[in-house]
Amino acid sequence: MSEAPETSQELSEVLEDLRRHLLWQEEDGGRFLQVDARLAAELRGAGLARLRAQAQAAKPASSVAAQPAPAAPQPAPAARPMAPRAPAPEPERPLAARAPEAAPVRREAPVARPLEAPAQARPAAGPLPGVVEGERPTLDEIRRELGDCRRCKLCDGRKNIVFGSGNPRAELVFVGEGPGADEDAQGVPFVGAAGQLLTKMIEAMGYRRDDVYICNVVKCRPPNNRNPEPDEVTACEPFLRAQLRAVQPKVIVALGKFAAQTLLRDTTAITKMRGNWREYEGIKLMPTFHPAYLLRQPAEKKKAWEDLQQVMKFFGKQPGQRG
Repeated sequence: MSEAPETSQELSEVLEDLRRHLLWQEEDGGRFLQVDARLAAELRGAGLARLRAQAQAAKPASSVAAQPAPAAPQPAPAARPMAPRAPAPEPERPLAARAPEAAPVRREAPVARPLEAPAQARPAAGPLPGVVEGERPTLDEIRRELGDCRRCKLCDGRKNIVFGSGNPRAELVFVGEGPGADEDAQGVPFVGAAGQLLTKMIEAMGYRRDDVYICNVVKCRPPNNRNPEPDEVTACEPFLRAQLRAVQPKVIVALGKFAAQTLLRDTTAITKMRGNWREYEGIKLMPTFHPAYLLRQPAEKKKAWEDLQQVMKFFGKQPGQRG
């Protein structure tokens, strides 16, 4: 082991470098001792690794071949002696003083937004302020609550509010879409060309107009007879529902898609809904075509008549029979 003195000499040089470095740190106030302690450990590790490597090289070749030594860690590059009071590198701050790392951003799967539901799929309208919940109102009370309605933009172009007409205790109610020009002028539902056809349909079922009750989803005429818009239906719907609660019929005939879809909360096309019994708050409901549609499509009158015959059968009536 002739190289042991040399090895000891090299270790002494490494430790001397470390001692000088620590002395310089003490002179500078000991501000970076935590970092230098780590550096000292690295320097010591480098020196010990060098000693082990040299000792291994001094062993006989046969001993090395018989028992291979584990791979020694790569020695760290020798640290240069540092001049006193030389500018020190920025030290690593203690863990307690480090700024907290930004929390990893969690990327959640995008949630699909449901499409905006049509006006007919809205939640049920609440009770009217002037009507006691759970009690049967009168049509007069509902009309007073409606007042000179300004609840939607339809009020700007109307001439008259078209509330409803007929028997306030009717067993059969017809619900349409909205007033036309003639209805707006007279303030009475279904008095124009579509209304004349509806009157013939009612009479063919064995009723008179005064026997039934007739009203619309919206009470004011949409400009140019366009379809009611969702906000207009929302504003008027509580009054329609209050009217049905006041009359309490046995059957409702919903004329056209707006009446059927609004009452049933169902966006199915009227061509698929018609002719099939449905139910509205415990009341039987028959969807069918609107008389205005039948004027444009006379061939569909046969289907509408089949729908009305089911209503007649429910009441035990025969075509043309009065009672």
